[in-house]
Order: sequence, then C-alpha cells, then structure tokens
Amino acid sequence: MVEFIASLGVFMVIAVIVFIVLLLSGIKIVNQYQRGVILTFGKFTGVREPGLRFVFPIVQHIIVVDIRSTPIDVPKQEIITKDNVTAGVDAIVYFRVIDAPKAVLATTNYVYATSQFAQAALRDVTGNFELDDLLSKREEISQQIKEIVDKQTDQWGIDVEAVKVQNIELPSDMKRAMAKQAEAERERRSNIINAEGERAAAETLAEAARIISGTPGAINLRTLNTVERISTEPSQKTTILFPIELLEAVKTIGDNMKR
Repeated sequence: MVEFIASLGVFMVIAVIVFIVLLLSGIKIVNQYQRGVILTFGKFTGVREPGLRFVFPIVQHIIVVDIRSTPIDVPKQEIITKDNVTAGVDAIVYFRVIDAPKAVLATTNYVYATSQFAQAALRDVTGNFELDDLLSKREEISQQIKEIVDKQTDQWGIDVEAVKVQNIELPSDMKRAMAKQAEAERERRSNIINAEGERAAAETLAEAARIISGTPGAINLRTLNTVERISTEPSQKTTILFPIELLEAVKTIGDNMKR
C-alpha cells in the first residue's frame, strides 16, 4: 500500500510537471509587426494581435505572419524585345501582407508565389516594348508590372507597394553599336555648335565692317589702333604709313592717265 501511494505520488508529480510544461508551451509572444493565425484542430478560428497570447497546446496551432514591407529580388530574366533584341532584365518587388489568414490559407508560400508571378509578369511586359522604349520608359514598365502582380496577389492577401526595374543587360555587340551611335551624335552636335559659332562671328564682323564703312574717320581710327598695337611688339619689320588722302590722290591720277 505504501509503495502504491509512493508510485501515485511520483505519477502526480510527473503529471503536474507535464501539465506545467504544456501550459508554458502554449504561451506565445506576437510582436508588433506580426499577426498570429490560429488553427484549432486544423481549422482557422481567428487572428491574434500583438502581445502575450495563449494557445491551447495540441489543440491549437499558431502561424506567425510578418506584416512589414518586404523586398524580394526578381532574378534576371532573358527576354526578347518587340524589335527582336535579346536582353537580360531584373527587378525588385516591395510588398506586405494586409490579410494574414489569406496569406496562410490561400497559398503554401506567399513570398515564393509572389516572386514567381513577378518573374512571369516581368517577361510578359518587357517583351511588349522595343529596346529604345525599354531603356527610356522604366517607370512605365515598372507600373505595368506592379498592376499585374498586385491584381493577382490580392487573392493572397498581399499588397504590392512598388516594383522597380533595376538592370537591363544588353549583348556586347549591341553595347558597341550604341556607343558608336552616341559618339556620332556627340560629334554631330559639336559640328553644329562650331558652325553656329562661325556664323555668329561672321555676322558680327559683317556688322562691324558696315558700321566702319558708314562712319567717316572710323577706318583711320582703326588704322591708328592697329599701328599702336604693332608698335608695342618687338619686330624686325619697318612700317611706313601714308595718309589716306595721298593714296586717294595717287589713285585719281592713275585713273586719269588710263583715260
């Protein structure tokens, strides 16, 4: 009898310990940026908000879902543009869970599902653009991908906040062709600028000549300025000046002699 009571006492102690362990195992902490989805006997029965929460061991199971904004990389996709150019394009998707039960119950892995669908959308959308548009309209392409992915992930309780097309990798021969095109364009612009400068200089000289020819004595002042500038420079040259009136008189005499 004593042995039975002793055995019963040991059993009770073990049972109490097991009960305490099970009780403690049911205490869960849900962080502020998380939500806890509760399954009771495998059936969805509610959501636990942040804080210290209790879940009945064995009977209930809690799945903690992070509701913070999460970035996922979309690996480089080999695409063919509308004008038959092969390119590699990758992107990044920012999303967050807005409906924790849907995220858990509607898909086995909402992160993987979102990533895979974003890859497909990236290939489909970029394939509808020509290469020049693919390079210059990244924002438009990103917005189209966002709308397609967001529409699909709504049924998973996912909100796609943004999609950004990151790198566009072109074949080497295409890069060389674009570099040559850019160099030719820079040379064309340089030639245009030089031509415009020469035209402006010619117009300025023509205007100066018109003003000088129409102003009495202006040519004489210009001559004196030139002589003054030359005289300040060391030179082996000898400059002889003649009055303009003398030159005109000589010219008149020559004309009379020809007659």
